[in-house]
Amino acid sequence: MADTLSRLNPAVAESLATWHAMVASRDLKALPSIIHPDALFRSPMAFAPYKSADAVVLIISTVVGVFEDFRYERELASEDGLSVVLEFCANVGDKQLKGIDLIRFDAQGKIMEFEVMIRPFNALQALGQEMGKRLGQYLPAFKGT
Repeated sequence: MADTLSRLNPAVAESLATWHAMVASRDLKALPSIIHPDALFRSPMAFAPYKSADAVVLIISTVVGVFEDFRYERELASEDGLSVVLEFCANVGDKQLKGIDLIRFDAQGKIMEFEVMIRPFNALQALGQEMGKRLGQYLPAFKGT
């Protein structure tokens, strides 16, 4: 893992360290500082992305409260040092899930795109239901095309 992550752009490495500290503490106050204003969030439950830093912060802040026993298991970095893949596992109620966060940064270390993929389908459904209860009324305002 260290060899793969050693190729990260220094600003990306710093933002990724901030990300891991926030997730570990479940305190996301610093999240807006690492999100680009024009960031996109690609949900495993929606075809079109959610657009804006506000959308990304709202979604990620909410999902941190939904996931139980969350932990990252592996990290991979792109050749250009601007993207990472973070493999994770968590529970949503009685459903266990496995997923990946695909995060693309700009050269200044700001998150430009955050895409999530989750399996199995029944765990994704449980996550979608819980997120819908918490955010359903807010998310349409952030839909992209």
